[in-house]
Amino acid sequence: MTDPTPRPSPNENHLLINAYSTHPDSPLLPVSRRITESGCNLVDARLSTVGRDVSVTALAMGSWDAIAKLEAMLTRLEREDSIKLIWYRTGEKEAQSDLLPYIVEVVAADKPGITFQLADFFDRQGISIESLHCTRYRAMQTGADMFSAQITIGVPASMHIAALRDDFLEFCDHLNLDAILDPMKF
Repeated sequence: MTDPTPRPSPNENHLLINAYSTHPDSPLLPVSRRITESGCNLVDARLSTVGRDVSVTALAMGSWDAIAKLEAMLTRLEREDSIKLIWYRTGEKEAQSDLLPYIVEVVAADKPGITFQLADFFDRQGISIESLHCTRYRAMQTGADMFSAQITIGVPASMHIAALRDDFLEFCDHLNLDAILDPMKF
């Protein structure tokens, strides 16, 4: 009996890499160099400075032997430089055409638990968080401690958007959060 599932191309092996270093040194250049030198392709990357550290999350793709070469290069990089690395083999994200991309923006006076409460709200609704960026800052005009979040969510196409928006805004009003939920326009 033949397996009806097509096998992935031998060049479609994936390695997820998380790299960390202390600002102002960034792990982007050494990690992307190793990806290139191993014969792999950098197909997705994120860089952010959080606290005193710079983090890079990168997805490399290549043949099985190129991924193995990259893993050996990362081992040497971690040993020889002041970069902390975590990596593992993974796969490509499956397309989810039944999810509609929406942007959520939240601003509020800072208090503990806001990120958890937002994540919990979307989890209870069956909505996936695709990306999240939140920060604490001091308002220039008043000096108040503020919280800001930008979240990309995947809303199931079968979900009633107006009802979701009403529930979300009521949730935010209860927590005294200023928020918007809009479709992603790009």
